[in-house]
Amino acid sequence: MLEVVEARTTEDLMAEIGQRARAAGRVLATAPAAVKNRALSEMAQAVRAATPDILAGNRRDVEAMTANGQTAAFLDRGTLSEERIEAIARALEDIVALDDPVGGVIAAWERPNGLKIERVRTPLGVIGVIYESRPNVTADAGALCLKAGNAVVLRGGSDTIQSNMAIHKALQKGLKAAGLPEDAIQIVPVTDRAAVGEMLKGLNGNLDVIVPRGGRSLVERVQTEARVPVFAHLEGLVHIFVDKAADLPKAVDIVVNSKLRRTGICGALETLLVDEEIAHGHLPVIVKALQDEGCEVRGCDVVRDICENIVPASEDDWSTEYLDKIVSVKVVPGLEAAMDHIATYGSNHTDCILTEDGASAQRFQAEVDSAIVLHNASTQFADGGEFGMGAEIGIATGRMHARGPVGVEQLTSFKYKVHGEGQTRP
Repeated sequence: MLEVVEARTTEDLMAEIGQRARAAGRVLATAPAAVKNRALSEMAQAVRAATPDILAGNRRDVEAMTANGQTAAFLDRGTLSEERIEAIARALEDIVALDDPVGGVIAAWERPNGLKIERVRTPLGVIGVIYESRPNVTADAGALCLKAGNAVVLRGGSDTIQSNMAIHKALQKGLKAAGLPEDAIQIVPVTDRAAVGEMLKGLNGNLDVIVPRGGRSLVERVQTEARVPVFAHLEGLVHIFVDKAADLPKAVDIVVNSKLRRTGICGALETLLVDEEIAHGHLPVIVKALQDEGCEVRGCDVVRDICENIVPASEDDWSTEYLDKIVSVKVVPGLEAAMDHIATYGSNHTDCILTEDGASAQRFQAEVDSAIVLHNASTQFADGGEFGMGAEIGIATGRMHARGPVGVEQLTSFKYKVHGEGQTRP
């Protein structure tokens, strides 16, 4: 069950969390890599040991979500199993294997006057992560921030509060075992929405950056109200364009995997665009493969003419992140039109072209302005772990500082170290 929180205002509670995080962050900033790695290894073992407690908390969360009528995709994101908990533990161990970014020299040069200058990676400081219904984010975000030398304040969704608290308890055991301050990873222990408001204000100057991970309403609120920098993670309006030079068997496999491997993740396909030159040959095969797996297909008039059992697509479908077994399909007159559609309706998250024409692939990847642009690969690879980053806090869709999967390197800033031998400026 939830721990009892001492009766006090949310403002006072969050102020205290911020102060403790800042103090812990100063310790982490200079913590040796070996100590941080030991903490991560201990966390992985603590998560495994806490599996019964985590599952018990998750059952209560899922029961409440079910009673509240949440969708199947929402329930999938929030549901844990022994296999998913083991995956959380393995992800912690994967982060151990990553190079420690803190102190890494990004660039070095010498000036004519003999000054030697280095640009060196440093922690950002204290990071706030606001997320919804994904308990694994509790471990991923906490571990990545730790590896990069940052303290973190986690505010998970109320739907999975029991799961988040149980995972967080295991993370704190790992910190304690390694001799690091337990306040390095804190979780907001209340579901009061006012706690989010206090984080957006910056916790009295103690929060350096906020990472929102959730639906459009959450991200828009954070972007509108935050008084500290934001790594925006917008919804995944993911597109695949099947070019006229696409290989049909390859296209079928990629489209089905992109849509249906896990429908509730931000890298899941939502809109399929098909070149009109190959629509009559390719579309019936691709659509049938989706329908055979229980996927509802919503199509434009051309799609409805070519294929059977198609639900008419509305204008809203082109801008909807379904996170469910639903996909919208549109026939377009070539590459230019596909890119125009993506520019109009996309969220700058992840988009893909299927083609054997290298020139078309090169143009698509150069001109589509998304954080991740794939060629002949499933959009479900839009994941920091799949990129070799160990894990991710989210996929940033903005253009400043971090873009794409936010891993350990993206959770650092830099400073300049200047070495002299008595030089003075004339």
